Amino acid sequence: MTIRTHITRMLLLVALLFGCVAPAVASADEHKDEGKLDVKEIIFEHLGDGYGWEVPFAHQYRIPLPVIVRANDGSWHCFSSARLTELVETENIETGKKEHHLVSVPVEISKGDNKYLFYLSTSEAHKSKVVQLLPVDDASSSIETADAKDKLPEFVTVEGNRYTEYKPFDISITKNVLALFISALVVTAMMMCVVRWYRKHGMMAPRKGNGFLELIVEFVYDGVIKNTLGKKAPKFAPYLLTAFFFILVMNLLGLIVIFPGGANLTGNIAITIVLAVMTFIVTNVKGSKHYWKEIFWPDVPIWLKCPLPIMQFIEIFGIFTKPAALCVRLFANMMGGHMIVITLILLIFIFGAFGVAAAGGVTVVSLIFTIFMLLLDVLVSFIQAYVFTMLSTIFIALSTEDGHAEHEHVEAPKALDLKTSESVGKTA
Repeated sequence: MTIRTHITRMLLLVALLFGCVAPAVASADEHKDEGKLDVKEIIFEHLGDGYGWEVPFAHQYRIPLPVIVRANDGSWHCFSSARLTELVETENIETGKKEHHLVSVPVEISKGDNKYLFYLSTSEAHKSKVVQLLPVDDASSSIETADAKDKLPEFVTVEGNRYTEYKPFDISITKNVLALFISALVVTAMMMCVVRWYRKHGMMAPRKGNGFLELIVEFVYDGVIKNTLGKKAPKFAPYLLTAFFFILVMNLLGLIVIFPGGANLTGNIAITIVLAVMTFIVTNVKGSKHYWKEIFWPDVPIWLKCPLPIMQFIEIFGIFTKPAALCVRLFANMMGGHMIVITLILLIFIFGAFGVAAAGGVTVVSLIFTIFMLLLDVLVSFIQAYVFTMLSTIFIALSTEDGHAEHEHVEAPKALDLKTSESVGKTA
């Protein structure tokens, strides 16, 4: 391997690092210019969902996405998320610098004789969510008694007018939703490449990227699925391999901030819950009679299951704790990795208030640890996908176990045939 190749790889690594941390730096820089640095707000802004995709190196801009909501009267509305915000230029009095900020603006939609106002809420109840603005009744809002005011809905002031916020039914294509579609397409494209290779070249071993994919498939299938499930492996392998590659792709795309990456999918509890529920459904729908028998009438002393169903309660509780462990483990590990990377970058701006020397030293240390954490996150992305698949395989294997009685029933004829053949041989 030549020196030029090493230099090229180092430059690519630096470019990847810069691409990953640039939006966090840009956001922190904006808060720094305002004279305050809200670390919590910056972290959750980058890790949360949104109606637009942040543009790298220009954090105040967004790639618009479709907003699809159902109003209070049942009518459906679709519009671009670019209409929800407006770029406003202000001048900092202390520094004299011009700053750009995104502010929420109401979106007015006319349908027939009706007009609808939608707004990106800034209130605590529906922060960063699209709400419908309903005019406040002036007569009811003029009531002065404290008891009456407590019964009134909370209102917000938008452009000098007072409204109540109504949370519509929202099926918008947000950043996380689009990232899910992209991840699914990437996994499908990867698998179809391997399928096309075998259709074209028969059983010839694939090369390059296809060979690497086949290596991973064999590693997961032979090392986890087949060793655990045995003859039942082909039945459950499609789901387990799909879960593995889907989680792996989501994890890796989440490490890249530049579109189409950057969505913190597996760091979103809603995504991991759905993945865990899928394993829960497969495990219990395909559960054997022996599995359900051990839940409702386990093989323990009678006083532990009757008259008080102590063991039954524990076993039923265990049905739900297994997928819960899958959900929390994946969510916590991936969310923690992203938070550490962003926090390391924010340390540069936090220590910047102590002087140039402190900021310079912290910058070097933060960048070194950030590179280390990004490389570690690549490994963790694979490990978490592997662990999720392995535990799902174990749960499925336990639920589809036939039981000792059935194994003895199957083995008995074999032993009988062996004795019969031996007696026949002796007679002969």
